[in-house]
Amino acid sequence: MEVQGRIKVIGETQTFGANGFRKRELVVTTEEQYPQHIMVEFVQDKTDLLNSFQVGQQVKVNINLRGREWVNPQGETKYFNSIQGWRIEALQQEPADGNVPPVPPMDAFEPAGELNKEDHDDLPF
Repeated sequence: MEVQGRIKVIGETQTFGANGFRKRELVVTTEEQYPQHIMVEFVQDKTDLLNSFQVGQQVKVNINLRGREWVNPQGETKYFNSIQGWRIEALQQEPADGNVPPVPPMDAFEPAGELNKEDHDDLPF
């Protein structure tokens, strides 16, 4: 699965417990009629993938959905979901002009030269 959008937040790497579990959060805002702010977790060595990205950048994030069950001290079962990222890539931004080639400046054109009256007789039609 994947999520595409613009980076809204890149969190700092957090380290937990004696085993050094690392986590870093990324928020991507989708660009659709009703934009969604999707929080994606990167864990362990994947936290370093975010080092070369900046807020405002258009990205595609490959994700896995994770779910787990937990029984609280009162014996109630709770369920939790998380979105884990495992790859991120920058998307090429489309030019605002819609891929129209640039127009050369007027001084780049050479004058056509003088037209003579007899030049019109050389036309093939």
